[in-house]
Amino acid sequence: MVTQSHAAPFPDVDPERLLALVQAVRDTGYTFTTVTPATHARVNGRPGNSQAKSLRDVLGWSRPFADDLLPPTLLDALQRAEAVTRRPEGLRSTVRLSSLDQELFLHSAYPPSAADAVFFGPDTLRFVGAVLEHLQTRTTPVRRAVDIGCGSGAAGICVAKRLPDAEVVLVDINPAALRAAAVNARSAGVANVSLQQSDMLRAIEGRFDLIVSNPPFMIDQSARAYRHGGGPLGAGLSLSVIEAARERLAPGGSLVLFTGSAIVEGADPFRDAAGALCAEAGLTWTYREFDPDEYGEELDDPAYAEAERLALVILTATRS
Repeated sequence: MVTQSHAAPFPDVDPERLLALVQAVRDTGYTFTTVTPATHARVNGRPGNSQAKSLRDVLGWSRPFADDLLPPTLLDALQRAEAVTRRPEGLRSTVRLSSLDQELFLHSAYPPSAADAVFFGPDTLRFVGAVLEHLQTRTTPVRRAVDIGCGSGAAGICVAKRLPDAEVVLVDINPAALRAAAVNARSAGVANVSLQQSDMLRAIEGRFDLIVSNPPFMIDQSARAYRHGGGPLGAGLSLSVIEAARERLAPGGSLVLFTGSAIVEGADPFRDAAGALCAEAGLTWTYREFDPDEYGEELDDPAYAEAERLALVILTATRS
């Protein structure tokens, strides 16, 4: 069925139908690298890009499409998954599919304006890369891992693929994210993943050998869950992840935190606060700027009046 109104940010339907949609798209050879919302808006705003001309336009660029654009089997798969709506400009998919680690990941369509949108973007690829780099260098085994604020589940799923004997828990406060992550885990064929709705680790027991997280770190006036970090210059959730991790890391366990930091007059307030939290818990830690200047357009927000740049950073903290 094609609905006439705006759909939920992620369909609450039989996951088998969503799995069938992913498989049908995979069978076409589809791939797509999701860009930032700013880049997405620029590309979609070019002449000739207002309407979809291909499957990538539909499920990657989130462009409206005519009823006869897609093969009937694909349109049927979208309809059965309740992942398509009818708007004045044409049909629109309510989900996107993005490529990572030879998998396709379901997440929210562009623009991700809903409060509970399921995030996937360039930072997802950067985050997963940082986590996999850590796995290659660590010398202690991982028996239990958790992805805090898992979103689409990408990082935890990539960990589970490489550590099939480990228990990997995907945690998010957003039910829509957990629905997406469950489908993505099944699509990737990982059987060692469990999912839990939780604010940080409050609903989860036990210790972990590996804790990974890419929390929201922006100041978002709409307070969207996937984007708003809260606290000082958007660092609130990132600091909360460190606080949760330092209580729950097993001996030899590590936290890999990929986040952003607002630099003020050459100083990094987040680094100072994060380092203090690690030192208080006796954790050894490393910190580096992955990218010194990202999301420059955000500096137009008055909330960033004191910031001179937004850096992407990686904190790794380990319990001896």
